[in-house]
Amino acid sequence: MKLLRHGIQGAEKPGLLAGDGTLRDLSGLLADLGPDQLALGALAALRAIDPMRLPVVEGTPRLGPPIAGTRKFIAIGLNYHDHAEESGQSVPNEPVVFSKWTSCIGGPNDDIVPPPGSTMLDWEVELGIVIGSTARSVGEADALAHVAGYCVVNDVSERHFQLKRDGGQWDKGKGFDSFGPVGPWLVTSDEVGDPQSLDLWLKVNGKTMQNGTTSKMIFSCARLVSYCSGLMTLEPGDIIATGTPAGVGLGMKPPVFLQPGDVVELGIRGLGTQRQQVARRSAPNA
Repeated sequence: MKLLRHGIQGAEKPGLLAGDGTLRDLSGLLADLGPDQLALGALAALRAIDPMRLPVVEGTPRLGPPIAGTRKFIAIGLNYHDHAEESGQSVPNEPVVFSKWTSCIGGPNDDIVPPPGSTMLDWEVELGIVIGSTARSVGEADALAHVAGYCVVNDVSERHFQLKRDGGQWDKGKGFDSFGPVGPWLVTSDEVGDPQSLDLWLKVNGKTMQNGTTSKMIFSCARLVSYCSGLMTLEPGDIIATGTPAGVGLGMKPPVFLQPGDVVELGIRGLGTQRQQVARRSAPNA
């Protein structure tokens, strides 16, 4: 299934993408698509529904993030050999884990809004893992049984805040509002199959910047779920962004960063595409 949420920000309704390409509304059956609905038993009940009997969503509504109520937005750094190389970093011996604040989560086509003081705004196409059942210290062999599905994530990053500000803390540059476009859909695990065989790409103003495959991950999706579940309890609706291949702006020679008006397009085979425009910079806080 390709599950989604449609409508204005803060008032999205649940839906799905039917096989004929039409958006179908689930709001008559579900209050939303959040942790309760993503539990693996609930997903099984949804599979029994004939999508062609659901109401069609007319027009071209805004798509919101496909998951509501995400409690943890976990990100993995330096998880592709080529990205570690372009970043001037050693290949890690174990996953590099940091947080993106859940308040940064937005729809797949919402604007990216640079924060006050932004000078090094960057892009990162990533495969997102969505947890479907509670996972606590699970083994690698059992890890993917706890996954509801997968989605496209743009790990938008402000490199000056991430790397240059005092402390060098990645979290500082990763969680600004609008820095976590997710979607367009949550594609359930049964439809995705092997998450280590997905092509992913990103363009800026029509120029291809990233072109990779999840087969080149240093740590697989199963390894990441297992590893993170040993650091924290993973809950339904949690998202793990699994890292990005080479081609980020920081790695260019010289570096290239996003400017107001730039258009970012990205996607993963079978998981859909995103399109964001960079808005004007936020006004300083009063």
